[in-house]
Amino acid sequence: MKTVTSRDNPFYKELKALAASSQARRKAGRTLLDGVHLCQSWLDLRGAPAHCIVSEEALHNPEVADIVERCEALRAHVTVLPDALFGALSQVEHGVNLLFLVETPAPGQPAAMTVSAVLLDGVQDPGNVGSILRSAGAAGITQVFCSPGTAFCWSPKVLRAAMGAHFVLEIFENVDLGALIEQSNIPVLAMSGYAQQKLYEVDLRGPVAWLLGHEGQGVGPELMAMATHQVVIPHGGQVESLNVAAAAAICFFEQLRQQGS
Repeated sequence: MKTVTSRDNPFYKELKALAASSQARRKAGRTLLDGVHLCQSWLDLRGAPAHCIVSEEALHNPEVADIVERCEALRAHVTVLPDALFGALSQVEHGVNLLFLVETPAPGQPAAMTVSAVLLDGVQDPGNVGSILRSAGAAGITQVFCSPGTAFCWSPKVLRAAMGAHFVLEIFENVDLGALIEQSNIPVLAMSGYAQQKLYEVDLRGPVAWLLGHEGQGVGPELMAMATHQVVIPHGGQVESLNVAAAAAICFFEQLRQQGS
C-alpha cells in the first residue's frame, strides 16, 4: 500500500483523465469502477484489479477495508489518496471513496452469433445501456454487440446502471451489425412501435438476437429490413411507446418464460 498526496503525481493525473473522459478511457483501454458493489463484483467474478484506489477516510469503513485486504492478498496495487484528491475522481455523491482501475475487457468478435444476443443500434443514453446490460445478464443472455454511436459501455454511468452485469457478459463495441446479421443464422427480432406482430406471438424457445434502436429514431431502416421479425409490445393507455430499456427487459424475460425458466 502506498500513499499519493500530490495533484501533480503522474498516476493521479492518469486517474483524473480516466474519470473525466470517455475518449481517454477508450484510448487507454482502462476504466474506473466506483463503489463497493462494483468492486466486490469484479473481485468475485474477474479477480484482482489492476489497481485499487481508496481515500484515507474510507479505510475505516469495514466493507472497504475488507476489499482492500482482498486486493492485497491478490497482490494488487493499492494506493491511498487524501479525501480532497479522491473527491475529484468520483462521480458518486456520498460514495464510499473506493475505486478499482481495471483493464477494459476486449474479447475478439465472433464470426457469427450462435446464442441469444443483444444488438444495440445507436442507443445513446448511458442509463438505458446500463439497464439493458443488467436485464440481459439477469435473463441469461451472454453477448451484447454495440454499433458505433452507442454509448461506451465501460463509462462510469453505464457501469453504475448495470450493477455488475458487465462482468458476466461478453461486450463487443464498434460492431458492423449488418455484417454480423448477414453472417448469422439465428432469428433477429427488431423492436418497433409500428410493427404488426406482437412479441407474445413469436416463438422464443431457441436463440434469438434482440435488435434495439436509438431512443428517438429507433432501429435504422437498413437493419430493420434485415430483421427476421419486426415486433411490438402491446400496451394500453395514452403513452406512445415504452422506454427502450423497459422494452428490452420485457423481451428478455418473455424469452426466459417461454424457455421454461
